[in-house]
Amino acid sequence: MTARLMVHCGAHHVTREELALTDTPERTKTWVPIPHETLLTGVQTALERVGLGMVSESHALGREGARYFGLLRLSDGRDAGDFGLTIGVRNSHDQSFPAGLVVGATVFVCDNLSFSGEVKLSRKHTAHIARDLPQLIDAAVGRLGDLRRTQDQRLATYKVRELTDMAAHDLLVQVLDARVLPVTKLPLALTEWRHPRHPEFRDGKTAWRLFNAITEASKGCDLQLLPRRTQALHGLLDAACGLTTFAV
Repeated sequence: MTARLMVHCGAHHVTREELALTDTPERTKTWVPIPHETLLTGVQTALERVGLGMVSESHALGREGARYFGLLRLSDGRDAGDFGLTIGVRNSHDQSFPAGLVVGATVFVCDNLSFSGEVKLSRKHTAHIARDLPQLIDAAVGRLGDLRRTQDQRLATYKVRELTDMAAHDLLVQVLDARVLPVTKLPLALTEWRHPRHPEFRDGKTAWRLFNAITEASKGCDLQLLPRRTQALHGLLDAACGLTTFAV
């Protein structure tokens, strides 16, 4: 299954080869842009050093190539169960946001994305970015093992935590208050909670079922907002499940 970007606002999918052809603006005294491909290659190299490979990748450009976002789905050579690690990579050539990455999970059965935010990197396009970026990427990638264990524990707990309809409805209100979902997506989340389209989520009314209902409803939302929104979602569900030790 391919981790697929939901593009919006004029963005479009590109191949790895097309990404490499994107022009990089000239630097100024205070602003030092880096090629999108340089950031992506740095992440891929760091992953290979710790024995992680890419199962699939997807890339998008917006604002005439000035903004880049990529998704890399990873394989670590183990039985991945029903979710796997995914890295979101982004970079800009218009000073709109720094170079960065965030790590989360992809639920295989429905290809839903959930960025936990526990491992992230952000580096402004200033002097010495080329020197600092490899070390920052290595540090972030080096924490992937801890994230995998955290996600294993978290999702295992979601799967056994039963929720009443009233509790699920209360959580959906909190989801709206936390801006995890826009109000227009609430009917879809409710439908997925009551009648999941995927049979894997129909056994028991659990936090896992609600989690996937919400992430299913979030498809098509602004991908750049997804890390913050899913961090908030994990916070709400962790609290409902009595998980107080996970940093989200």
